[in-house]
Amino acid sequence: MNHPVLTLGLAFAMMTALWPLSVRLRDVSIIDILWAPAFAILGWACVFVTPLPGLRGWMALGLVSIWALRLGSHILARWRRLGHEDYRYVAIRKKHGANFPVASLWWIFWMQALLLWVISWPLQAALSHAAPLGALDMLGMAMAVLGIAIEALADAQLTRFRADPHSRGLVLDRGLWAWSRHPNYFGDFLLWWGFFLLGISAGGPWWTILGPIAMSVLLIHYSGAGLMEDTIKDRRPGYADYVRRTSLFLPWPPRRMGPD
Repeated sequence: MNHPVLTLGLAFAMMTALWPLSVRLRDVSIIDILWAPAFAILGWACVFVTPLPGLRGWMALGLVSIWALRLGSHILARWRRLGHEDYRYVAIRKKHGANFPVASLWWIFWMQALLLWVISWPLQAALSHAAPLGALDMLGMAMAVLGIAIEALADAQLTRFRADPHSRGLVLDRGLWAWSRHPNYFGDFLLWWGFFLLGISAGGPWWTILGPIAMSVLLIHYSGAGLMEDTIKDRRPGYADYVRRTSLFLPWPPRRMGPD
């Protein structure tokens, strides 16, 4: 990591610039559209201010760009279909009342800017160091590619399920969703641990492991699976049975349920 101050400033600049638009639209959900592309922007910024990153760096930059374009466009399309602020942010808005616009700058936009910077540390390391390629690079690349593929397939399966009028009130328990209740988040998990291996193989510092750890905690306990698990049972009556037979996060064969 050769330019941590630059990337920190850029992360806060991007999120701060988006905040006034969220106030005007009364919709904080737009921050989710920027989340993935912001990582690619940080990656390309590193390339512009450092020497060419070598083969490893270009592979990492290509992967994060593909992931960002795919996930960013997916969330944009979902936001357009929804037509209103995501229920997660609606709950936060009600909690803060008239103070929400200022609170959202501190606790949503600037908090995500800090998380964006920390989570990107392994990516920055992969782009800033040029050690010879090794076995860790191959493993990291495989994990990242697999993660992107799993996330994309899970999102596609969920989008088709939601578009089917016959699925209203039902639970998606087919495809990847038969093996994990949150396969899309598992794909994201694989991607960032893959970037960590690339960064370590490049010669990056050991403390960049805080990046994938932070992403893992978010995906499993807070903004990802944890938040969904707290609310979805009220909206999907069959979800309790789904929980009993399906792994929370790591893909695993579904449990056979015997008669009551």
